[in-house]
Amino acid sequence: MIGSGPIVIGQAAEFDYAGTQACKSLKEEGHEVVLINSNPATIMTDWNVADALYIEPLTPEFCERVIARERPDAVLPTLGGQTGLNLATELADRGVLETYGVRLLGTPLSAIRKAEDREEFRDLMRQIKEPVPESWIIESEAQLEAVLEVVPYPCIIRPAYTLGGTGGGIANTREELWETGRKGLKLSMRSQLMVERSLLGWKEVEYEVMRDSAGNCITVCNMENLDPMGVHTGDSIVVAPSQTLSDIEYHMLRTASLKIIQALGIEGGCNVQLAVNPDSFDYYVIEVNPRVSRSSALASKATGYPIARVAAKIAVGRTLDQIDNQVTGTTKACFEPALDYCVVKIPRWPFDKFATGDRNLFTQMKATGEVMAIDRTFESALMKAIRGLEVRSKDLRHPKTQAFTDEELRHAIGKPTDERLWALVEGLRRGWGVDEVNRLSRVDRWFLRKLAKLLAVEERLLAARTGSSEAVDALVSEAFLIGFPSVSIGALLGIDDDRLDPGFRAAAKGAIEAQKVLPVFKMVDTCAGEFESATPYYYGTFEDEDDAFAVASS
Repeated sequence: MIGSGPIVIGQAAEFDYAGTQACKSLKEEGHEVVLINSNPATIMTDWNVADALYIEPLTPEFCERVIARERPDAVLPTLGGQTGLNLATELADRGVLETYGVRLLGTPLSAIRKAEDREEFRDLMRQIKEPVPESWIIESEAQLEAVLEVVPYPCIIRPAYTLGGTGGGIANTREELWETGRKGLKLSMRSQLMVERSLLGWKEVEYEVMRDSAGNCITVCNMENLDPMGVHTGDSIVVAPSQTLSDIEYHMLRTASLKIIQALGIEGGCNVQLAVNPDSFDYYVIEVNPRVSRSSALASKATGYPIARVAAKIAVGRTLDQIDNQVTGTTKACFEPALDYCVVKIPRWPFDKFATGDRNLFTQMKATGEVMAIDRTFESALMKAIRGLEVRSKDLRHPKTQAFTDEELRHAIGKPTDERLWALVEGLRRGWGVDEVNRLSRVDRWFLRKLAKLLAVEERLLAARTGSSEAVDALVSEAFLIGFPSVSIGALLGIDDDRLDPGFRAAAKGAIEAQKVLPVFKMVDTCAGEFESATPYYYGTFEDEDDAFAVASS
């Protein structure tokens, strides 16, 4: 088992989670697990996770020494992120696997190359009649120089075999393409990159797909980026399941994702990224990760479906209809998860510690972490996620964006940064309207209308300061239900403002205390309550019915 290696941007705890689950899953099947990983700070390097542990550099030389000593029957590379994938490819190319008679488990090497090699992937998509953007494959500086005057600007640079968009970017001029392209060639393991037509402003959607050796396929989860194309998905606010796709679009993209994983012959987990035109039914396939990815960890926790555990069992020959669903205890892994809630992921950037860093976001990932929130609606999940970021702003107010001039605010809405969410809200707060903010940001109108709904509650709380205390109870209840924390509700109502009427302040404080009760708990069980669940987990929300209490009573 190849681990995920050192903690770098784009590859950290998500892959430790996947690797640990995979080791446990393989041991359940009776296999002896040998793990090599260079990072002693991970959970997977705990003494009881694997049968033999090597904390060594993840290089072909050290891997060969471990293989020579342990003589494993097989290597599993697809649970260690891009590090594991690249290392397994190098071991195969050097003949190490053949020399020691070691099989590559899970996704075959041919499928990895078709998915990771930009030219092979493009050719395969054309063979199966799946649309890909107009693009140019570059493998040398001479080829890069030859296309400088040919490609349409802006364009996207995507190096092959790199992690988190490393070496990639957006080029608006030939000078930017030359500079970024040369850097991408150096950072790519194969000195290969693809320059493709820009799809800036299109929606970005991901499908997490599973396939076994018998050809059974399911979609575990689909996720939609709040940010349009042009921002790395690791730097985007992501919502699961998708909220703005029509039923036709959802099934069109689902069919395309299943078709792609079948054509690649992937065995295990796979992440398919697609771009959708917001004004038509056009779409393009952007790329495929033939491995468990950061998005897999998000999809796994969002649905309760243990992607890494299932992928490891598929790698050793199990099929989806033979693997138990641990959550329900009665169904199999071939049942697609159903969600009766909304999940919001917001990235966490280190700009509070590196104040002079470039806050602009593009196709190379900058986030060093993320938070995930589950609730009944998008609005309440978003508000919960904002609180989980551990930043100064606990709601939709941000001193920096509120101080912007109109010109500065237009730039902040149009240019993706870590603070654009609050800039979008500030634009709506100033009465610019959903259509104007959409024109500036290309963020879908559905998301903007939800932000406007939250903003309307905020404005009513502020306006209530001058009203009667009788209406406060209902307003506070509404604010709690839509996701406002008690601290924000109190601040907006001015319960600590000595200039307000003492009677009103007392009534507002009493209303907050009356509503500030322990939340009820709803179930994450992979099946939206269709079957009994043996080991579900729960999220808190402000409603009347408590699933945890109902389960305990029964």
